[in-house]
Amino acid sequence: MHGIILAGGSGSRLWPLSRELYPKQLLKVNSDRSLLERTYERLMGIMDKDNILAITNAKHASDVKLQLMEYTKDVRILSEPIAKNTAPAIAVAVKFLLDFNMDDIIVVLPSDHLIEDTKKFASTIEEAQKLARQGYIVTLGVKPTTAGTGFGYIKAGEAISTSGFKVESFKEKPDLKTAQEYVKDGRYFWNAGIFVFKASVFMQTLEKTAPEIYDITQLFNFRTQDEIDYMTFDKYPSISVDYAVMERAKNIAMVEMQSDWNDLGSWDAVYEINKKDEHNNVKIGNVIEQDCQNSMLYSSERLLAGVGLKDMIIIETSDAILACDKNDTQGVKKVFEKLKEANNETHRIHTTVYRPWGYYTILNQGEGYLTKMICVSRKGQLSLQSHNHRSEHWVVLSGIARVTLEDKVFMLKAGSSIDIPVKAIHQLANPYDTELKIIEVQKGDKLVEEDIVRYKDIYGRV
Repeated sequence: MHGIILAGGSGSRLWPLSRELYPKQLLKVNSDRSLLERTYERLMGIMDKDNILAITNAKHASDVKLQLMEYTKDVRILSEPIAKNTAPAIAVAVKFLLDFNMDDIIVVLPSDHLIEDTKKFASTIEEAQKLARQGYIVTLGVKPTTAGTGFGYIKAGEAISTSGFKVESFKEKPDLKTAQEYVKDGRYFWNAGIFVFKASVFMQTLEKTAPEIYDITQLFNFRTQDEIDYMTFDKYPSISVDYAVMERAKNIAMVEMQSDWNDLGSWDAVYEINKKDEHNNVKIGNVIEQDCQNSMLYSSERLLAGVGLKDMIIIETSDAILACDKNDTQGVKKVFEKLKEANNETHRIHTTVYRPWGYYTILNQGEGYLTKMICVSRKGQLSLQSHNHRSEHWVVLSGIARVTLEDKVFMLKAGSSIDIPVKAIHQLANPYDTELKIIEVQKGDKLVEEDIVRYKDIYGRV
């Protein structure tokens, strides 16, 4: 078998902890490993790690690669130059495997779901694999535990194996009354968004159900190209695999998920999986509460004090605070979209961003300038890089900085400064055992993290 991990995502439903540039699959939720890492481990339990391929958006590629390098140096990643939803992503990933004569059973799964019982998950995949070998595209369905309105539903039809059924129909996210009817009916399952199929069967089905996507996919030849070409990928319509394939094809089957499953699609779902006190409160971080019940209080930095709260979600980060009714957390996505429409940076990135070499904190920004405090861990170093749209001015606060600027090397002590011109090749490093802290002032017309051209990097981000 081969595995395809869908590792894109916008980070909208777990805002403000999750952001567009650091979505929930990269977060560590009730564990010391991220959801992406746990997904990778789950697949390692049923296949060789060399058979696992991740596909992600270009803006997440370096973070995805860094997390997966904990398991293998030969991380296989496809990087989408632009987000086009799941149908193009899966189609390109399947074409990649077929180009290398890997017409095998493929497990496609999101990177941001929580599954604790990996043994039962493996047995579910084994059951799905049997149907996939018979020519079915298999989707996994979860028996509803509540009348959830945040999920799509699958209506099971004729039984074709012990826990497998032909799919009668797919249903959009319902209102509460309809969801209650689905649960009472007994033939409806939550759509887990996990698929099992033979590579050639998926491509043949795609040709019938979505010929436009199929034709574009055939333009890629991964024997001769290492990356996904932007101009070709941009031709795809933005469409989910559910619309493009699953709802249109005749060879669709469903296997009931035997393990636990949680898509962590909202803050109330995160609340449910965390340890609670005697009053059913979840408290994480620097939190104090008085007379609170059935609430979640999360602090990333500052003291968060709650008094008399009931059925509330309070999430504190350095630049944003979310307060919402625990029974109305689906509305968080609407807040995220409003921030995005207003071009408010809090939808996109945290003020403090962690990197393999340390972290940086955005202190201030305005039209044409941005100020950071950069902390480089002992023996850490940033990549050898340049910028096309900005200059930088560095002031050393503490420690000793080794600065490479073009063909010269400078050792700068606290109080020293240096200018980095636009397009100059440079590197910041900390060769010592104490932390290095500097202030960086950027000036330019495009002050974004994407304006980095890397030449060398000890963390494999080139």
